[in-house]
Amino acid sequence: MPTRRLMPDVIKNQDLSCLPPGATVRDAATLMAQKRIAAVLVTEGRTLKGIVTERDMTARVVAAGLDPDTTLLSSVMTADPDTLEPSATALEALDLMERHHYRHLPIAVDGEAVGMVSIRDLFAVVRTHLEDELRSREAYMFGSGYSAEATLG
Repeated sequence: MPTRRLMPDVIKNQDLSCLPPGATVRDAATLMAQKRIAAVLVTEGRTLKGIVTERDMTARVVAAGLDPDTTLLSSVMTADPDTLEPSATALEALDLMERHHYRHLPIAVDGEAVGMVSIRDLFAVVRTHLEDELRSREAYMFGSGYSAEATLG
């Protein structure tokens, strides 16, 4: 896992879900529902301006009693979010996300959004890494031809 890069090892061929700062919270909620996602990047062109997540909408819009049809993303987004470069490792992303309690982290190059990694993406990497480690240790301890079925026969 330490050597897996965010792009292309963790995410690749990603279709970014972006909206401009002048879009409404309703626009973001509709896009999230259509694409079954939990976060939208707020961009002007490809330039990353912020991120809006389901959590943001719950805390900053619903709990605050704001109207999603008139509330602009620019007023509820997390502006200038932390980002990582595509060459960053999965471990770097996991560390940053854990320290700051993020579930989504934009990937950017020179201020331009190129991707977004989620905690779910990183969970899949960790799981694969742990499964590989387990197989490697079993092969070392019991020999490369070891399997539970072979010992039953």
